[in-house]
Amino acid sequence: MSCKLAPWGAASVVRNLSIRTRRPAAPALRAALPEQRPAQHVPFLITRRGLADDIFSREPPDRSSMPPPGPPSSEPAAQPEKSIPKVEIFAPNFLNAEAIAALEKIAAGQDMDGEGEDGLLFHRPERPGKHQQLQDRYHPVVDQVTKLLMRDGKLSKAQRHMSLILHYLRTTPAPRVSPLRPLLPGSPDASQLPLNPLLYLTLAIDSVAPLIRVRSLKGAAGGGQALDVPEPIAARTRRRIAVMWILDAVRRKRSMGSGRAQFATRFAQEIVAVVEGRSAVWDKRNQVHKLGTAARANLSHPAVKGRRR
Repeated sequence: MSCKLAPWGAASVVRNLSIRTRRPAAPALRAALPEQRPAQHVPFLITRRGLADDIFSREPPDRSSMPPPGPPSSEPAAQPEKSIPKVEIFAPNFLNAEAIAALEKIAAGQDMDGEGEDGLLFHRPERPGKHQQLQDRYHPVVDQVTKLLMRDGKLSKAQRHMSLILHYLRTTPAPRVSPLRPLLPGSPDASQLPLNPLLYLTLAIDSVAPLIRVRSLKGAAGGGQALDVPEPIAARTRRRIAVMWILDAVRRKRSMGSGRAQFATRFAQEIVAVVEGRSAVWDKRNQVHKLGTAARANLSHPAVKGRRR
């Protein structure tokens, strides 16, 4: 008999060791249960990984009932068929359908977003070009007016004001254009302006913007006197001057309420007054044009001609 401390003795003990994890049934319960065929007990090796939750296991197959192996044949053994890869079937919902359609477009070399505009209230904005910035996606008039409305670097506040201004222009009744102060030639009917608040704002600013400005040349008239000379200005400068005039008129207006929308409402009301010809900005424009008309004779002055050369 080998010692239990010897390695060969410990191996024999482990080989014959099994673990029982279920309690034996009570005698009364055992009598009520039908007779079951006792299964063969298989020893459980602790050296293997994992523990079984039952002392019973499957019976080993009966070797005697299996047919004997046939004689070896000279024909080559049939190769097993190639397994067909299983295709994953996605759930039939719209999210998976959109994702699969986007992947198919990418595989075909198309744009993932596609050209369709289903579900969009307005047209999809164009992407900025190679030499453009992200800020260029806004309309130039909206971007310029927003920057002029900004105070103390608070751009988000100015953008909120611009949104409220466009909302006011869209929801107010159509203006009544005065024949004494008409808008730009080729402008649409006044009843169509609230349908396009961006055109409404652009038309009001461009109509009241001055076409020229008067520049003073110090000492050009002789004797230390200045010489006024009119000169044309670019479109962006014209709009900036018009917006500054409108802002000056808005600040002089009396407050009609309180809240964050107060300034935006007054600015939008001034835009409507410009279109209807009731704003004092028209007087500033007429004054600049009159001064430029009177000073256009100075363009033939020798001092001005010498500067042009």
